[in-house]
Amino acid sequence: MSTISEAKANLKKYFGYDSFRPQQEEIIQEVLSKQDVLVLMPTGGGKSICYQIPAVSLPGTCIVISPLIALMKDQVEALRANGISAAFLNSSLISAEQQKVEQDALSGKLKLLYVSPEKLLTRDFYNLMLSLEINLIAIDEAHCISAWGHDFRPEYTQLRFLKNKFPAVPIIALTATADKVTRKDILTQLQLTDPKVFIASFDRPNLSLNVLPAQNRFKVIMELIQKRPNDSGIIYCLSRKSTEEIAEKLRFSGVNAAHYHALLSAEQRAQTQEDFIQDRVPIICATIAFGMGIDKSNVRWVIHYNLPKNIEGYYQEIGRAGRDGLKSNTLLFYSIRDVALLRSFIEESGQKEVQLAKLERMQEYAEAHTCRRKILLSYFGEHLTEDCGNCDVCKNPPTNFDGTVFTQQALSALARLKEKVSLGTLIDVLRGSSKQEVIEKGYHQIKTYGIGRQISALHWQQYLLQMLHQGFMEIDYEHEQQLRITPLGKEVLFDKRQVKLIKPDEIEKRIRENIEKSQEKPKTQVFKEELFEELRKIRLDIARDGNIPPYVVFSDATLQEMSEKRPTIEEEIKKISGVGEKKYQLYGQIFIDAIIDFIKKKNEEGERIKGSTYIITYDYYKSGLSVDEIAQKREISSATVLSHLTYLYDLGQEVDLESMISIQEKEIIYQAFDTVGFGKAMKPFFEYLQEKIPYDKIRIASSIYKKEKNIKFENN
Repeated sequence: MSTISEAKANLKKYFGYDSFRPQQEEIIQEVLSKQDVLVLMPTGGGKSICYQIPAVSLPGTCIVISPLIALMKDQVEALRANGISAAFLNSSLISAEQQKVEQDALSGKLKLLYVSPEKLLTRDFYNLMLSLEINLIAIDEAHCISAWGHDFRPEYTQLRFLKNKFPAVPIIALTATADKVTRKDILTQLQLTDPKVFIASFDRPNLSLNVLPAQNRFKVIMELIQKRPNDSGIIYCLSRKSTEEIAEKLRFSGVNAAHYHALLSAEQRAQTQEDFIQDRVPIICATIAFGMGIDKSNVRWVIHYNLPKNIEGYYQEIGRAGRDGLKSNTLLFYSIRDVALLRSFIEESGQKEVQLAKLERMQEYAEAHTCRRKILLSYFGEHLTEDCGNCDVCKNPPTNFDGTVFTQQALSALARLKEKVSLGTLIDVLRGSSKQEVIEKGYHQIKTYGIGRQISALHWQQYLLQMLHQGFMEIDYEHEQQLRITPLGKEVLFDKRQVKLIKPDEIEKRIRENIEKSQEKPKTQVFKEELFEELRKIRLDIARDGNIPPYVVFSDATLQEMSEKRPTIEEEIKKISGVGEKKYQLYGQIFIDAIIDFIKKKNEEGERIKGSTYIITYDYYKSGLSVDEIAQKREISSATVLSHLTYLYDLGQEVDLESMISIQEKEIIYQAFDTVGFGKAMKPFFEYLQEKIPYDKIRIASSIYKKEKNIKFENN
């Protein structure tokens, strides 16, 4: 059986990462142990690694069930770029191509085989599975299984046969967004065997959360684009007509944009998505039909032109920004008109009660004046104790007051009501209402009845929503939207935890912040951004030559790290996160050369960049100058030049150190190494040799000695 150490080695070999993200290692350990697993991990959190690493670590082939053709294509391209054999089977392939994939699978050439749920359910594919050594079955976008999920797919409900037919094969189901009801339904539908459930933090601190009133929307969008002219973004709209109109206005304003919706032909949708992925069109105006299949890591912003119908869908959509972990912006335009329109849609659909309740939570999020990240995380059962500092409310906070007593009154009343009432009924009890329901159920007899009668119903509603948003209570959608006290709420009741609330008068003030405040950047930041743009151009050229998405070459995060650390040799660039063995072989030297050229250019312009001094010395050395000539040319000491050259020699560069020390000197110094005991410090050898041989000669001999003896030490 494969071990977690093998998995870590494969993580570095294929993906170029030194360590797993939170929970990835624990999930992979369970999968390697043949355990069924359900994984809830936000978009960009690293779900794919949870099945891709076991797939390459275990003998056999992993079957990955994925709902969208584009998603399969992107992931297969990315895996192949990393040196992993992968393929997909779906309706986009012609017969000959399908036969080739099936033959590769039967011959054991594939580590991962992606398949659509429709293809999976055919007799031919079932027969193929019976002939394969399957090491794992991964079900991506698992919320599609549940009728309670925000993107229900009927085909997914038939996947329960997998556990019955392949009981010895572990199943891993993965999704980015699923509330408690959906999670429970996923497990029931799949009939997993004693599954382990992993719920990763839903917190995406790199995403800035902003809500603005739906006024002057196009002007605000143009301001954002003008400040980020090279960035990719998505504008989500409620109607197909809006996607076309906004895209046309953007193009008229000189912005390269396209639209996407379900009424376009399959060819048009595929082309638009391909243009976006390949960075040929940076901005897409789309309905929610767009995005679930997008594995594009360098989307820098997501705008919701209209209010989404629930928080699950909203969270999934904003999660398409900043998948690489870099800072990204999200913006939601809010209007009551959108709420009314969505309500009318829901009234005509099934599951009306639950869907209306979810829309209300979405509306509450948009109207909130407490930390927005707290509200999002609370919805998914995760409670943030401190404000995030990266949403519009935190950046421009309204005035608050000590609302501990009000919160204790509300929670105490809820506890005495056995947590079996809705928000409206709780308000009635707090205000001492004489409504028939209150009297008939005996709620007027509890101790806290009427304790908050001095506060208006509207104000109590605002306070209770703030308590809900801060995670002191939650709504149980499975039981008539009854309120429940959370563990955080119990701390307020019993441990005197302090609560900050916003005065109702403050609620009337809408906070409008600048999307980005311009400020003068330090020179080091300017260099980093300039180099990043240079590397991004090179990446785009490579991607177009290979007809692959640019982020498949290297992600923005990898290019950012290159721009910051500026690696100039193989050993350094292989330490950059995202540079695996295959990627280095394909692209490593191209990016090293580009970085060296950038540093040289800046040096010629009189700008000194950290890390460039070795490159300049080495450039002079390769041109044939002696150590003294380099020192004179650079106006530095010969000892400094020698330290540069020994450093480069230690890193594997071609430097002839043997010509810089005599055989006699080397033998004397070697004798000192053997007598004193070889170590990194030069001073003990200098003293042992009675200070007759200079430090630079000892340093040269040390580098040669290490290479001859194959000793691994940190560079001097």
